[in-house]
Amino acid sequence: MDNLATVVDLSRIQFAATVLYHYLFVPLTLGLSFLLAAMETIYVISGRDIYRRMVHFWAKLFAINFALGVATGLTMEFQFGTNWSTYSHFVGDIFGAPLAIEGLMAFFLESTFVGLMLFGWNKLSRGKHLLATYAVALGSNLSALWILIANGYMQNPVASTFNPETMRVELTNFPALVFSPEAQAKFVHTSIAGYVTAAIFVIGISAFYMLKGRHLEFAKRSIRVAALFGVLASLAVICLGDALGFVNGSAQPTKLAAMEGIWETAEPPAGFNVIAWPDQSARENTFELKVPYVLTPLVTHTMDKKIPGVDDLEIRAKQRIRSGIPAVAALRKLRENPDNDQALATFNQHKDDLGYGLLVKRYAPNDVTNATSADINQAAKDSIPPVFPVFWSFRIMVAAAFAMMAFLIMATVYSMRGTLDRKRWFLRLAPWMIPVPFIANEAGWIVAEIGRQPWTVYQQLPTWLSASTHSVGYMIFSLIGFVLLYSIFIAVEMYLMIKFIRIGPTDDPGGPEPSTTADDDAPAFGSPEAALWSRG
Repeated sequence: MDNLATVVDLSRIQFAATVLYHYLFVPLTLGLSFLLAAMETIYVISGRDIYRRMVHFWAKLFAINFALGVATGLTMEFQFGTNWSTYSHFVGDIFGAPLAIEGLMAFFLESTFVGLMLFGWNKLSRGKHLLATYAVALGSNLSALWILIANGYMQNPVASTFNPETMRVELTNFPALVFSPEAQAKFVHTSIAGYVTAAIFVIGISAFYMLKGRHLEFAKRSIRVAALFGVLASLAVICLGDALGFVNGSAQPTKLAAMEGIWETAEPPAGFNVIAWPDQSARENTFELKVPYVLTPLVTHTMDKKIPGVDDLEIRAKQRIRSGIPAVAALRKLRENPDNDQALATFNQHKDDLGYGLLVKRYAPNDVTNATSADINQAAKDSIPPVFPVFWSFRIMVAAAFAMMAFLIMATVYSMRGTLDRKRWFLRLAPWMIPVPFIANEAGWIVAEIGRQPWTVYQQLPTWLSASTHSVGYMIFSLIGFVLLYSIFIAVEMYLMIKFIRIGPTDDPGGPEPSTTADDDAPAFGSPEAALWSRG
């Protein structure tokens, strides 16, 4: 059991490292793709070549980020088969569908059109090139949609049923899977967080140029577009984060209790812990600074609902564990004799609590019916995620979100007033803001994934039961290999980004503007007709 626990922990660390490395690239890809589309739309409408230069330059940085994002993301899907084979068997019929659609629909779309976006400037008309840029943006965000539908199922499994004959979960309603509130809320929140990331990235680099006195017109216009794009996204990401928190509070009360450091059920209207020091062993916050009456309306959207604490959630878990034990025992009998009608009836009666029965199997591996009260109590404690990292990751994410919103509001105001040149303190601050959205995104994923523990599929499949049976030595070797390889990828990303940022935008981004033969509706750039056409 100790060896198995070590393998599971190493498998979790390896996958967490892979995800966190990969997720350094994802938000910038999601946001920069649509920011490029916005810039190019302005170019097509106005005909001003500076916007073409802007698209071309920021597209270079997008391409670097996109390429390394693909490289770091490919291995993740293989890890489901290599390190999480039990999980893959258990939920593969459901989890594999959105991932397959993501590859066929979204990844092929963005991979096909990214080449046209980068190299098609003197091959395509303005309108057709703009369509290619929008196709890249659409493909990037559709890719996120399908991946988050898969992850949403892990957070809140819907539209499925467990088949005791195949020992697999089977999909019963595909539209319900796609339109799961968890998946849709997570997708919108995640994609818009990417828009904020891209906006601050563009503003930070543009501010660097202004401080150096280089590419001033380019930098000012980049800041203006990014600030307007980002300030709307920052407002939306906070509002939609509230919506995601509401969904999580209903579907995953244990995650909510960890996020808010709630040990005893909070009577309405409960106060919000701005900061606290959760102590899971003592089952209390040794220090807390609380704002009264805020938490209940924030997470329940009412003033009269209780928010269950860890103590009550563990009591519920014990009840479900006791109900799940007969389901596990009946499942074992069905594996020995699929025609055992009595065992099937028992299983159907208790199948909703099967996951909790599997949770206690860790402490009674030979026969769960022999589980003692101590085993059940320990399994109930396991049903609560680690409170400290979830609590503080959530607050880091929220604090970063409000800091970014304030920064983007200032960027918008200063840009619209034309006072950026005089705000040297703001220009010095802007490059230092670039890491903030990445920190917020990483913290958000820590909340989502650690907050789901101890489940791989919430309340259905425990994490301890999901991993493959590798040796400890193999896991250590592969973990070190992944960390070294991905660290090299990060170094390559930083080197290439810094190299092209230092070079800056070029005066001739893509060769001569295509002639009117490329687009019968668009007159040649620079002609008198072009000015009229650009105004509609």
